[in-house]
Amino acid sequence: MSLVTLNINNINVEVEEGTTILKAARELNITIPTLCHLNLADDTTTNHPGSCRVCVVEIEGRRNLAPACCTPVANGMVVKTSSIRAIKARRTIVELLLSDHPQDCLICEKNMHCELQKIAGDLGIRKIKYQGKKRSNPKDNTSYSIIRDFDKCILCRRCETMCNDVQTVGVLSAINRGFETTISPAFQAPMMETKCTFCGQCVAVCPTGALTEVNYISDVWDVLNDPTKTVVVQTAPAIRAALGEEFGLEAGTLVTGKMTAALRALGFNQVFDTDFAADLTIMEEASEFVHRLEHGGRLPMLTSCCPGWVKFFEHDFPDLLDIPSSCKSPQQMFGAIAKSYYAQKMNIPVKDIVVVSVMPCLAKKYEAAREELTVDGFRDVDIVVSTRELAIMIKEAGIDFNSLEDEDFDAPLGESTGAGTIFGVTGGVMEAALRTAAEWLTKTPLDNIDFGVVRGLEGIKEASVMVGDLEVKVAIASGLGNARKLLEKIQSGEADYHLIEIMACPGGCIDGGGQPYIHGDSSILEKRMKAIYSEDSSKTIRKSHENPYIKQLYDEYLGEPYGEKAHKLLHTHYIKRS
Repeated sequence: MSLVTLNINNINVEVEEGTTILKAARELNITIPTLCHLNLADDTTTNHPGSCRVCVVEIEGRRNLAPACCTPVANGMVVKTSSIRAIKARRTIVELLLSDHPQDCLICEKNMHCELQKIAGDLGIRKIKYQGKKRSNPKDNTSYSIIRDFDKCILCRRCETMCNDVQTVGVLSAINRGFETTISPAFQAPMMETKCTFCGQCVAVCPTGALTEVNYISDVWDVLNDPTKTVVVQTAPAIRAALGEEFGLEAGTLVTGKMTAALRALGFNQVFDTDFAADLTIMEEASEFVHRLEHGGRLPMLTSCCPGWVKFFEHDFPDLLDIPSSCKSPQQMFGAIAKSYYAQKMNIPVKDIVVVSVMPCLAKKYEAAREELTVDGFRDVDIVVSTRELAIMIKEAGIDFNSLEDEDFDAPLGESTGAGTIFGVTGGVMEAALRTAAEWLTKTPLDNIDFGVVRGLEGIKEASVMVGDLEVKVAIASGLGNARKLLEKIQSGEADYHLIEIMACPGGCIDGGGQPYIHGDSSILEKRMKAIYSEDSSKTIRKSHENPYIKQLYDEYLGEPYGEKAHKLLHTHYIKRS
């Protein structure tokens, strides 16, 4: 591709032809504020640019100001990003946005994380200059995961791009015209009545408080202060690689020990690790895979750990409900075991145990409420909070997180292997399953348990792995748009895989909708991924089937993997949804 030279604020810069002024300015570390523009982590999808006009700049020889985010550079172009004319226009645009925006910043979920708030502060706007009619719409709080407050929407359409172009779910789009325009489900239907997967990626990219998560912090405080309840907590593997960011630590800093100490300080009776349940999931999932291979079962088998992905195929691919594994997710397996094996072992009535999950995923809040994910009338999991919510609780309690001494999880449901840890990254479930399934099929210990071919942040990865004399063909998809491509291959008969892993969020759980906001910064995802693999490699035991506490669980309680009792507690079914 040919290069062009332009001048921005009296500095020459050479960039590729077709580059936008916004991107060229960033090459010079020149900040041009913008609200609608968003480069996603894969760097291939950009939000519909130019709608907010906050990024307008002055170009020599042109009469009108130009939006930097969608104006391509040209050879010899001279640009002023901070001329008086550009600054005044920028201020006016933001002042007009504020004139139709609620003034409740102090109690807004996005306070201190709101991009409109930050730009207004950077521009020195201290009063609402324009007065007039304001929109007034009811909140949509019908779901267990996401709250939609259209009064705070600035029509940037980031959520629309994420929902339609990246995830291909197609729930959000612009409807009506002029002052009545909204970004909404068709006919302004409540989110719970749509095919929304509750992945939370729309929440992750929303620059204001128009899309936020359902907050369950007060529910957790209530049960922690109820002396009649034994409250146990589980933490997903992706949490430990991201929680530190909320306390000023560098992205990718592992805070497993500090997180455990903080949870104990908050008052949880027992602090457990979802990684233990991830090991348990591999025992059941690998058993199911081997059973399908040896008995001519339906292939490819698809992993079922991600609730966003599960709801996606229930809506869009109901003819394939027999392909995914019947295993519950690690979150739900943990809850089922906590309210059966653990309750029995500790002699605690099931009704008095409360299971709290800390998850990187907003769909986990929805998953916990699914009616079929119960055992003997008791929900597997009672309350789910996100990484962000846990950080709020730690701050609320006045805990100096960074000064905490590392502590260990409680046994027996806190002991895990490296295989359980890597569930937090795309490809991790596949690698963990291969570590166990390969040894079970060949009855020979693996020389090398690192399956590098399934690692990385690519949206779709394909590989062939030799397991003895069998060539096992695998595929991994992260992001529902990529999942759709694989599922359409299965429908058409093109797919020739044995095992497929799918995660709803691009990059896997490390980029979940409940993680600290990063707005598409792929370098942060790389650091989180590196942290997860670092914890895996540091573990003494790295194969799920070698976890001594998992062996004890089967010996004392479950019996055989994929057996009758395991099916009752650890497996589920799926629902055809309209």
